[in-house]
Amino acid sequence: MKLTVLGCYAATPRTFTNPTAQLLEIKNRYFLIDCGEGTQVQLRKNKVKFTKISHIFISHLHGDHFYGLIGLISSFSLLSRVADLHIYGPKGLKEIIELQLKLSHSWTNYTIHFHELHSKESELIFEDEKVMIQTIPLKHRVYTNGFLFKEKEGDRKLNIDAIEELAIDVCYYKKIKKGGNITLENGQVINNEQLTFPGESAKSYAFCSDTAYCEAIIPIIKEVDLLYHEATFLESESQLATKTMHSTAIQAATIASKANVKSLLLGHYSTRYESIASFKEEALTFFSNVQLAADGTTFEI
Repeated sequence: MKLTVLGCYAATPRTFTNPTAQLLEIKNRYFLIDCGEGTQVQLRKNKVKFTKISHIFISHLHGDHFYGLIGLISSFSLLSRVADLHIYGPKGLKEIIELQLKLSHSWTNYTIHFHELHSKESELIFEDEKVMIQTIPLKHRVYTNGFLFKEKEGDRKLNIDAIEELAIDVCYYKKIKKGGNITLENGQVINNEQLTFPGESAKSYAFCSDTAYCEAIIPIIKEVDLLYHEATFLESESQLATKTMHSTAIQAATIASKANVKSLLLGHYSTRYESIASFKEEALTFFSNVQLAADGTTFEI
């Protein structure tokens, strides 16, 4: 599982910073999370092939999180895309995109499937054989969701020595890797644990932006490997965080601590600050494993 931060600042794009967008790679699946202005430029800078993106997740309908979407959709057409595109986001997103296409006399050469969200409870919105994705209802000025990405348990690893010692045929290897027991010709049942080693542990990633301090999300994100939590303000501007329904670095760290996550990644910084180093300093007073997002950085989960 690999996360590439394409943009991690709040409000307006600048020449050296970009609004929110992330690319999450899970076992050769590529998920785009939010799509602020300049996202497709950032994708090119990070050498991401547009054709790899088939699922886009939009947290909410504030411009710094989706104003780059129509441009990306248009570029997909110009690049002769034919594969379906699935877009998950708040109700109203489909209307916005279709109106832009209609009034600009544009169209797509591919099918867009809109999955509009409106539930205020966490819900499973995507699942295949390798990953499952559910919403994280957040507390903001407009309807907003974060997203929890969880790998499914992978295959177990074969203990070849044990398998060969029992003369088990290769045709049973797939069943064994999937966790199945084996019955020998004499009727003896061999438990899977005798034939395998544990596979790679399943990873998890929680994306939470934008939100006021909200303990209701703690059961959903509990013990995730990496939590991205917005930290728009430092504690000196906590009154602005309350007014705008955003979080401070300390509040993000408090959520991370109470949810017992393994690592906290801060982002969505207000552009009022000349340096983001103070965000980490403040968060470290409440949580020990803190990282700072920066445009173009990659994190292995």
